[in-house]
Order: sequence, then structure tokens, then C-alpha cells
Amino acid sequence: MPDNPLKTLATLGQSIWLDYIRRDLMESGELKRMIEEDGLRGMTSNPAIFEKAIAESDEYEAEIRSLALSGKDPDAIYQALSLEDVRSAADEFRPLWERTEGDDGYVSLEVSPHLAHDATGTIEEGRRLWAQLDRPNVFIKVPATAEGLVAIRQLIDDGISVNVTLLFGISRYEQVVEAYLDGLESRASRGEPLRHVASVASFFVSRIDAMVDPMLEKIAAQGGEKALLAKAALGQVAIASAKAAYQIQKKVFGEARFGKLAARGARIQRLLWASTSTKNPAYDDVKYVEALIGPDTVDTAPLETIDAYRDHGKPKARLEEGLQQSNAVLESLPGLGIRIDDVAMKLEAEGVEKFKQPFDKLMATLAKSVPKHAANA
Repeated sequence: MPDNPLKTLATLGQSIWLDYIRRDLMESGELKRMIEEDGLRGMTSNPAIFEKAIAESDEYEAEIRSLALSGKDPDAIYQALSLEDVRSAADEFRPLWERTEGDDGYVSLEVSPHLAHDATGTIEEGRRLWAQLDRPNVFIKVPATAEGLVAIRQLIDDGISVNVTLLFGISRYEQVVEAYLDGLESRASRGEPLRHVASVASFFVSRIDAMVDPMLEKIAAQGGEKALLAKAALGQVAIASAKAAYQIQKKVFGEARFGKLAARGARIQRLLWASTSTKNPAYDDVKYVEALIGPDTVDTAPLETIDAYRDHGKPKARLEEGLQQSNAVLESLPGLGIRIDDVAMKLEAEGVEKFKQPFDKLMATLAKSVPKHAANA
């Protein structure tokens, strides 16, 4: 498909990843098809995705039954299912990982959302999952909470590749980059290799507009000078924030500090645009994909957004277009009474809870299956 817009993204320096995982994608050959025909270059998962995949499908039933009958508890069953799916997906992407010399072809698995504020627990689980997955082309997903930053630094120091998730603000992004560089420098100080350590920073986009737009609409409805500023910022804050983050990425990874690490084989930590499906039905369904195309970035999107972009995407490098206008949008927010750092912190807290809820729902579903299968033994 030479005219497939998804494939064109690679020529503009951006990798398209799938924000979804389910066993039938691998077993049916659909994942292989997407890699070959759509230029798919990676895959991400989270507790909500696994809950949907496992709870809403009967394809896991036989394995759940077998694990339950062997005496496994719900957590052990979940670990077995998720590890198997991630390993299988990583094996599908392995040729791409080798062909790109480790630039792409990654699959992510997240630590328990209940560890979001437990640095020690996150480090321990990150190390365990990395060892159990036993694949070079996987990421351990760690949330960008204050405690997560501690874990990110240590896991990078350990040589474990990390996908930093639940990132919503510029200030936190700067801390994430610092944790990554600190981890690499600590590793380098011991003479450890850096080339195989990879990382992406997952900046969540559409959720920012979903929270800020109602504030702006309220201000706009009140009329006056502030109303004009609010209308100009409506639907633009998320993209403006992402563009500002990209400028930081370019600056930090173009400086001498990283240059010393790069000379030893270190990779830049690419920004990954997450939450790129459009939440507001009034907006174009590929709004966030179109606006954030640029070199050294990743876009992870759900199947619906992937399908939409394949159908009517118009690839063009837009990530550095309109920077003056984007900066003006961000600069207008304090005068409108909107503190973007506060918004980011609230979204971070909500994001942790949004991952806990489906995770706990899945645990409850698996807990019910254990006595059922045991009784039928």
C-alpha cells in the first residue's frame, strides 16, 4: 500500500505504535499484517487494555482454567496471561527491532498501578518483569509520579528499558529527562554499556484538552477581553504543551551533556504521544496525530485511530509549525486563571486511578473464576 498514510509517517521521522494488545492479534496474523502493510513499529499496553482484552474475550478462558486448577491466585494468573501476550508480541516485532538496530520494535508492560507511589516496589517489580519477559525489545512502563522518577532513574541505571507513562506537563517532563540522564550517567560511571538501554517518555495529549476546554468554555461564555483569549486557546492547549515538550527534547538531547553519553552509545529518550484518540466528538478524529508529526517521536494510537488515519490521514511534519502561536496559548493561561502545572498534577492523579480501577476489576473477575474452576475440577 504505497499510499498508506501510516507508512508515510516513518519517512517524516515518526514511528506509529499500536495502543492495544490482545492474543488474537498475534494468533490470527493481524499484527504481522499491520507491521508489514501499515508500517507499525511497536505496541503499548496498560491495565485498562488488559482488562478489556481478558474480561471481554473467551480466548483466555482455557488458560485461566488451567492456571486456576494449578492453584494460581488472581495476581499470578494475570501475570502469566500478560507476560505471555507481551512475549508473543515482542517476538513478532523482533525482526523489526533487529533491522532498526533497537530503535523500534518494542512492546510495553506496566508495573501494577498500585505501585505508582511506591518507588521501592516499582523498582522490584520492574526488575522482576524485565527478567521474566526475557526479551531485549520490551519496555517496563513506569508512571511519572514523584516516586516513579526515583524508580525510572534506578531501572535505567540497571540497564532496563523504560516507557515513562502518565506524563501530562512540561515541568514533570523536564524531571523525567533528568532521571533518564542521571540513570545513564550512573551506569556509564561503572563502565556499563549504554547502547541497549532505550526509553520513551509518554506525553498524554487529548486528556489535557478534555480537562482544560470546559474551563475555557466557561470563561468564553462570560464575555469580555478574557473571552477572546479563552476562545483562541480552546482545543489548543494539549498540542501547545506537546510542542513545548518537543522543543525541550531537541534542546536537551542536543547539548554536550548528552553528547558525552551518545559517544558511548546512548540513545535519546524519544517523546511518545499517548492519548491521541480524540475525546471531543466536535474535533477531527485524527486531530492529535496530524498536529504532532515530527522527527524522533512516536505516536501510539488505539485501533480506531489507526484505522481512521489509514483512511484519511494527511501526513506532514507539523510539530514545529506555529510555535509562536502555541507559546502564546500557553502564556495566556495564567491570565485566565488556569495553572497548567496544577492541571497536569490533577491529570496524573486521575490517571493513576483510571488504571487502578480496571486492574482491580480484572482481579475481581479472575478471583471469581478461581473457585469456579476449582469446583469443576
